[in-house]
Amino acid sequence: MAAHFDTDAEDAKLAAVREKEEEDLVRILSEKHGIPYADLSGVPVNMDALRVVPEEVAKEAEAIAFDKSGKHISLAIHAPENLALGKLVGELEGQGLIVEKYLVSKKSLEKGLSRYIDLSYAHEDHAGVFDIRGEELHAFAEKLTTLASLRAQLTESTDPAHRAQVSIVLEQLLAAGLSLRASDIHIEPGEDGVRLRLRIDGLLTDAFTFDQHEYELIASRIKLLSGLKLNVKDRPQDGRFSIHVNNDIEVRTSVIPGAYGESFVMRLLNPNTLSISFEGLGIHEKILERLSDEIKRPNGMLLTTGPTGSGKTTTLYAFLKYLHTPSIKIITIEDPVEYHIPGIVQTQVDHKDYTFAGGLRSVLRQDPDVIMVGEIRDAEVAETAIQAALTGHFVFSTLHTNNAAGTFPRLVDLGVDPKSFASAITVAMAQRLVRKLDPERRKQVVLTDDEKRAIERIFSTVEDRSLLPSSIETAWVPDPRSEDETGYAGRMGLFEVIFMDDELGEFLRDNPSEHDIQKHVRRQGTLTMAQQGVLDALNGLTSLEEVLRVVDLPRD
Repeated sequence: MAAHFDTDAEDAKLAAVREKEEEDLVRILSEKHGIPYADLSGVPVNMDALRVVPEEVAKEAEAIAFDKSGKHISLAIHAPENLALGKLVGELEGQGLIVEKYLVSKKSLEKGLSRYIDLSYAHEDHAGVFDIRGEELHAFAEKLTTLASLRAQLTESTDPAHRAQVSIVLEQLLAAGLSLRASDIHIEPGEDGVRLRLRIDGLLTDAFTFDQHEYELIASRIKLLSGLKLNVKDRPQDGRFSIHVNNDIEVRTSVIPGAYGESFVMRLLNPNTLSISFEGLGIHEKILERLSDEIKRPNGMLLTTGPTGSGKTTTLYAFLKYLHTPSIKIITIEDPVEYHIPGIVQTQVDHKDYTFAGGLRSVLRQDPDVIMVGEIRDAEVAETAIQAALTGHFVFSTLHTNNAAGTFPRLVDLGVDPKSFASAITVAMAQRLVRKLDPERRKQVVLTDDEKRAIERIFSTVEDRSLLPSSIETAWVPDPRSEDETGYAGRMGLFEVIFMDDELGEFLRDNPSEHDIQKHVRRQGTLTMAQQGVLDALNGLTSLEEVLRVVDLPRD
């Protein structure tokens, strides 16, 4: 008996082979023509880009616009020699658009052309802005208030049976990030899937796992929005886009290649961060009063130190807003400008023609009263900043050191003469961010004998004993009610401050060690970050565990 021959299966296999051959041919032609290759079967088509080119023009030119970000428009083309294509590109450039061409197969082009049928149902975004519409954001925000609700929503949206458009999935990610106060969204391919993590209150938390197909769609969409090259997957890329909510929230995108695919990090720069005032930073009121006087001097320098992500830039912005009046000129040199402050001149380095050192020299010719330098990274910037502080300007900047006392040895390492410290530097600060206890998710506990002894040792070097509590018996700890809760909500700063005076200036002339400087400044009566943190834990603002997580304990 003859075996049954499945012609349908064979036809399907043959069609798949032909499709692969066509894509391979287009890849070869893309190299010949010097035009990047794209496969629209794995790339979402942006409706706002699609409507830029009328359907009849797209068919004649064998080209469709499949993404648009600001003035950049991505054009999928099938026949580079098509005369109508040249006319189309000329018209787009005449509109002020920057055209980026991608070579695609006939099948890809047909897939793109088929999307015109959906055009009448598509919404229109603001030019250059990824618009999460107000009503949809409100709906998402109400639903996605916990990690559990985000997981449930993503499970539904990525179900193969009724998979949502990738733009909707990305909207859900970004809306959840804002709702959950996440500073970063991480998408990380691995051996067992693609992990989604959110950084909430400084800590990364697992949120979901995508399959490879969904990851590729999301990756392409993020790249297109961020103005990154779709065909580049073997080197890092950086880009940006905006979300239009009540105000524009900028999203900084970083992509790096990995063993299992490209890793994406989207940083959410929420302008609400700037709502923190000088008085609301969390600095002890005794220190705050003197700090207010010191930064109003006509010349000098304030340096704040700490690791990346410790809130240094937010602190300096709060200082600048506090000082800003119509009678003074403030100029900043940043890398990059993260938030825009009305009334202040903010500039951004490009590491080529406009560096920190070159920018600082140029800024001094602008007759500023106050200057903020994003970071002192090398000897040239350090020396120029010191000279600016000595010649009638107040300079704010940051350094990477572990504590306030480490500011001075670090500057010596950069070539600064310690004899200039007394005249140039006014304040050296250090800071860390700790999670705040949620007032509704905390409880008071009795301290153990070991914890009491540790606290007494930390408080033993406090000169002003009036700052300390009368007794040390209880502290506060988180009391979460569910698996997704942590018992914390938001973050606060821990600060330590060293003020320059004649005695300290003389002591620093001999370049003492960081440890000796710490001992010498105890007489000023200010608190260290550890001491401030323990006080906050005793008062229910944070927990001892959280303080010990981020602050080094004193050695003696």
